[in-house]
Amino acid sequence: MREAQLTVRPASLADVPALVELRLANAEAHVALDAGTYRVPRREAVIRHFAAMLAESAGRDGVLVAESDGGRVVGMIEVLRHPDPPEHQILRPEPSAQVHTVVLPDARGLGVGSALLRAAERWASSHGISYLSAGIFHRNVDAVRFYSRHGYTAAGVSLGKSVGD
Repeated sequence: MREAQLTVRPASLADVPALVELRLANAEAHVALDAGTYRVPRREAVIRHFAAMLAESAGRDGVLVAESDGGRVVGMIEVLRHPDPPEHQILRPEPSAQVHTVVLPDARGLGVGSALLRAAERWASSHGISYLSAGIFHRNVDAVRFYSRHGYTAAGVSLGKSVGD
Protein backbone atom coordinates (compact mmCIF):
# COMPACT_ATOMS: atom_id res chain seq x y z
CA MET A 1 0.00 0.00 0.00
CA ARG A 2 1.39 3.40 -1.01
CA GLU A 3 1.03 6.07 1.69
CA ALA A 4 -0.32 9.41 0.51
CA GLN A 5 1.00 12.75 1.74
CA LEU A 6 -1.86 13.85 3.98
CA THR A 7 -2.83 16.52 6.40
CA VAL A 8 -5.48 15.49 8.91
CA ARG A 9 -7.13 18.46 10.57
CA PRO A 10 -10.39 19.54 12.18
CA ALA A 11 -13.01 20.35 9.57
CA SER A 12 -14.14 23.94 9.16
CA LEU A 13 -17.21 25.57 7.67
CA ALA A 14 -15.25 25.95 4.43
CA ASP A 15 -15.16 22.13 4.21
CA VAL A 16 -18.95 21.72 4.16
CA PRO A 17 -19.16 21.23 0.36
CA ALA A 18 -16.52 18.46 0.48
CA LEU A 19 -18.17 16.84 3.51
CA VAL A 20 -21.52 16.83 1.70
CA GLU A 21 -19.98 15.12 -1.34
CA LEU A 22 -18.33 12.51 0.89
CA ARG A 23 -21.60 11.80 2.73
CA LEU A 24 -23.61 11.50 -0.49
CA ALA A 25 -21.03 9.24 -2.17
CA ASN A 26 -20.97 7.06 0.95
CA ALA A 27 -24.76 6.89 0.96
CA GLU A 28 -24.82 5.73 -2.65
CA ALA A 29 -22.31 2.99 -1.86
CA HIS A 30 -24.44 1.84 1.08
CA VAL A 31 -27.64 1.86 -0.99
CA ALA A 32 -25.82 -0.47 -3.38
CA LEU A 33 -25.18 -2.82 -0.41
CA ASP A 34 -28.80 -2.80 0.79
CA ALA A 35 -31.40 -0.44 -0.61
CA GLY A 36 -33.91 -1.72 1.94
CA THR A 37 -31.82 -0.35 4.80
CA TYR A 38 -30.04 2.70 3.39
CA ARG A 39 -31.03 5.84 1.53
CA VAL A 40 -29.37 8.82 -0.04
CA PRO A 41 -30.30 11.81 2.14
CA ARG A 42 -31.36 15.12 0.65
CA ARG A 43 -28.35 17.33 -0.07
CA GLU A 44 -29.93 20.23 1.85
CA ALA A 45 -30.28 18.09 4.97
CA VAL A 46 -26.62 17.08 4.79
CA ILE A 47 -25.56 20.70 4.32
CA ARG A 48 -27.61 21.73 7.39
CA HIS A 49 -26.14 18.88 9.45
CA PHE A 50 -22.50 19.73 8.78
CA ALA A 51 -23.02 23.50 8.94
CA ALA A 52 -24.68 23.18 12.35
CA MET A 53 -22.15 20.67 13.62
CA LEU A 54 -19.17 22.82 12.63
CA ALA A 55 -20.75 26.04 13.88
CA GLU A 56 -21.35 24.55 17.34
CA SER A 57 -18.93 26.31 19.64
CA ALA A 58 -18.94 23.61 22.34
CA GLY A 59 -17.43 21.01 20.00
CA ARG A 60 -19.36 18.13 21.51
CA ASP A 61 -18.67 15.99 18.45
CA GLY A 62 -15.71 16.03 16.13
CA VAL A 63 -15.27 16.07 12.39
CA LEU A 64 -11.79 15.66 10.97
CA VAL A 65 -10.79 15.74 7.32
CA ALA A 66 -7.87 14.29 5.41
CA GLU A 67 -6.48 16.63 2.82
CA SER A 68 -4.11 15.52 0.05
CA ASP A 69 -0.93 17.44 -0.61
CA GLY A 70 -2.85 19.22 -3.38
CA GLY A 71 -5.41 20.55 -0.87
CA ARG A 72 -8.23 18.20 -1.92
CA VAL A 73 -10.36 16.72 0.89
CA VAL A 74 -10.16 12.96 0.28
CA GLY A 75 -11.73 11.64 3.48
CA MET A 76 -13.45 12.47 6.73
CA ILE A 77 -14.23 10.93 10.06
CA GLU A 78 -17.00 11.92 12.44
CA VAL A 79 -16.69 11.24 16.17
CA LEU A 80 -20.22 11.31 17.56
CA ARG A 81 -20.56 11.11 21.34
CA HIS A 82 -23.01 8.68 22.86
CA PRO A 83 -25.19 10.08 25.63
CA ASP A 84 -24.70 8.61 29.08
CA PRO A 85 -27.35 6.07 30.00
CA PRO A 86 -30.17 7.47 32.16
CA GLU A 87 -29.77 7.01 35.90
CA HIS A 88 -32.55 4.39 35.99
CA GLN A 89 -30.69 2.04 33.60
CA ILE A 90 -28.17 -0.57 34.69
CA LEU A 91 -25.36 0.35 32.28
CA ARG A 92 -22.39 2.18 33.77
CA PRO A 93 -21.69 5.54 32.19
CA GLU A 94 -18.59 5.44 30.00
CA PRO A 95 -17.56 8.39 27.86
CA SER A 96 -17.94 6.87 24.42
CA ALA A 97 -18.52 7.78 20.82
CA GLN A 98 -19.16 6.22 17.45
CA VAL A 99 -16.85 6.84 14.52
CA HIS A 100 -17.91 7.09 10.88
CA THR A 101 -15.10 7.04 8.33
CA VAL A 102 -15.48 7.92 4.65
CA VAL A 103 -12.70 7.90 2.06
CA LEU A 104 -13.15 8.77 -1.60
CA PRO A 105 -12.88 5.66 -3.80
CA ASP A 106 -9.82 6.95 -5.66
CA ALA A 107 -8.01 7.58 -2.35
CA ARG A 108 -8.57 4.12 -0.84
CA GLY A 109 -5.54 1.98 -0.15
CA LEU A 110 -3.35 5.03 0.45
CA GLY A 111 -3.54 5.12 4.26
CA VAL A 112 -6.21 7.84 4.39
CA GLY A 113 -8.65 5.87 6.54
CA SER A 114 -5.89 4.77 8.91
CA ALA A 115 -4.64 8.34 9.32
CA LEU A 116 -8.19 9.55 9.99
CA LEU A 117 -8.85 6.81 12.54
CA ARG A 118 -5.60 7.50 14.42
CA ALA A 119 -6.43 11.22 14.50
CA ALA A 120 -9.99 10.50 15.69
CA GLU A 121 -8.65 8.31 18.50
CA ARG A 122 -6.33 11.12 19.60
CA TRP A 123 -9.19 13.65 19.36
CA ALA A 124 -11.47 11.39 21.40
CA SER A 125 -8.87 10.80 24.09
CA SER A 126 -8.15 14.52 24.39
CA HIS A 127 -11.89 15.16 24.81
CA GLY A 128 -12.35 12.63 27.62
CA ILE A 129 -13.77 9.83 25.47
CA SER A 130 -12.47 6.44 26.52
CA TYR A 131 -14.30 4.06 24.14
CA LEU A 132 -14.97 4.21 20.40
CA SER A 133 -17.28 2.00 18.38
CA ALA A 134 -18.02 1.69 14.69
CA GLY A 135 -21.49 0.56 13.61
CA ILE A 136 -20.79 -1.51 10.51
CA PHE A 137 -23.31 -3.21 8.26
CA HIS A 138 -22.33 -6.89 8.14
CA ARG A 139 -22.29 -6.98 4.33
CA ASN A 140 -19.76 -4.14 4.21
CA VAL A 141 -16.82 -6.53 4.37
CA ASP A 142 -14.26 -3.86 3.46
CA ALA A 143 -15.32 -1.72 6.45
CA VAL A 144 -15.38 -4.73 8.78
CA ARG A 145 -11.87 -5.65 7.62
CA PHE A 146 -10.64 -2.04 7.99
CA TYR A 147 -11.87 -1.55 11.56
CA SER A 148 -10.77 -5.06 12.57
CA ARG A 149 -7.25 -4.28 11.33
CA HIS A 150 -7.25 -1.33 13.71
CA GLY A 151 -8.21 -3.33 16.79
CA TYR A 152 -11.99 -2.92 16.75
CA THR A 153 -13.72 -6.14 17.78
CA ALA A 154 -17.27 -7.39 18.07
CA ALA A 155 -18.80 -5.73 21.11
CA GLY A 156 -22.14 -7.48 21.29
CA VAL A 157 -25.06 -8.45 19.16
CA SER A 158 -27.80 -6.15 18.02
CA LEU A 159 -31.05 -7.99 17.40
CA GLY A 160 -34.01 -6.50 15.64
CA LYS A 161 -37.45 -7.32 14.36
CA SER A 162 -39.88 -5.44 12.14
CA VAL A 163 -43.29 -5.12 13.72
CA GLY A 164 -46.62 -3.96 12.41
CA ASP A 165 -47.92 -4.22 8.87
